[in-house]
Amino acid sequence: MLEVRAVGPSALVQDLGRPGWAHLGVPRSGALEGPAAAFANRLVGNDPEDACLEILLGGLVLVSDRSVWVAVTGAPCPVEVDGRAAGLSVPVRVSAGSELRLGVPSSGLRSYLAVAGGIASEAVLGSRSTDTLGGLGPAPIAVGDLLPVGPGGRPPVPVDTPYSPARGPLRIVAAPRSDRVAGDVVDLLCSTPYAVSVDSDRVGLRLVGDPLPLARRDELPSEGIVLGAVQVPPDGRPLVLLADHPTTGGYPVVAVVDARDLWQCAQLRPGEPVRFAPGALTAAARG
Repeated sequence: MLEVRAVGPSALVQDLGRPGWAHLGVPRSGALEGPAAAFANRLVGNDPEDACLEILLGGLVLVSDRSVWVAVTGAPCPVEVDGRAAGLSVPVRVSAGSELRLGVPSSGLRSYLAVAGGIASEAVLGSRSTDTLGGLGPAPIAVGDLLPVGPGGRPPVPVDTPYSPARGPLRIVAAPRSDRVAGDVVDLLCSTPYAVSVDSDRVGLRLVGDPLPLARRDELPSEGIVLGAVQVPPDGRPLVLLADHPTTGGYPVVAVVDARDLWQCAQLRPGEPVRFAPGALTAAARG
């Protein structure tokens, strides 16, 4: 067990999510920065689908009842074990009764903490992910919680390729409702300066900037929504739908962000600039 002694703004159990349930109205959910979560799991010898912790802006303090290997990736934050500095993106041994503390990241928003054996919360529809919109999965972590840890499997990896992806523009392609915008929607999105709104969360990355010119304002019947969909509400300011997005919605989807770029949305702080660039349909997207 991991005893939770302190929690910052948010700490959630996340794995790779629960794809395949959209027909029942269940979002995919899962870690917002999937590559960082997978890297943390790999460092401690877990399988990629094992559950870890997604920590928003640090502040998490844990104590384990047995010695465990842990790894912290994602947003770079101070990591301490019993007050002594520990490394990022490397396996760290935490002895039984020792205190593991994560500070506020110097950049980005979300850090990922993997524990050898994985967080063994009860699975719902095949996943241990917390869905903040629908309320499925484990409740958000609170002080006093005891988090179960599975039995340790493989030993930590002695050497691994550093995970340090470079941020870039979010590549987009036009979607079926692009005719709701007056003009070429890809050109308009790529030429308009945007910044992250304070209202952004795991459901969607809301943007501030000049509104898109709408060719039509009449309402649409609710339609299916995919991960990375760029919706345009009546105010013309787009939002990018993320892991906990609803499965249907009435705002027109005018573009879709390449899935390979969505990890960046996990680390964009309010006020940071957001750029779009023309993309292309991948072979997987074409089916």
